[in-house]
Amino acid sequence: MSIWWSLHLRREAASVPLARRLLIGTMETAGVDPDISYDLSVALSEACANAVEHGGDMARGGPGSEAYRVTAYLDGEKCRIEVADAGPGFPASSASRPRPPIRPAHSDAENGRGLCLIQELADHVHIGNKPGRGGAVVSFDKVLKWREGAAPMMAV
Repeated sequence: MSIWWSLHLRREAASVPLARRLLIGTMETAGVDPDISYDLSVALSEACANAVEHGGDMARGGPGSEAYRVTAYLDGEKCRIEVADAGPGFPASSASRPRPPIRPAHSDAENGRGLCLIQELADHVHIGNKPGRGGAVVSFDKVLKWREGAAPMMAV
């Protein structure tokens, strides 16, 4: 069995725990190991917080600039999560100017740790821009482990 869901959320701080709780509840129901659920929920929280903080485009000002989308797929042995916003996106890269790598923030910095945390907690991470309309897309996945003694719903 596969489970997927998608949320269209307002760019408000209160939306971050909502997405996190839905992910944790889905994984708990599916029988996913709590440590894996925790890692993915922290990564999701960081991606959502980035969308809330950076994901609007004041120049466009349309209703889409005040929202972002979270989609989660639990399919077989893997969970894939995507967070997409309508902001300015990441700096463009080209053959002559590749996108700079994500570097860890200084230990005393208050911001700048989100993307590094996502990379540490997930197995595969893709960070880029939406084609066409603009906006950032952060997607990541992780191989799932199952709670001891729980028959995974995914195998049904």
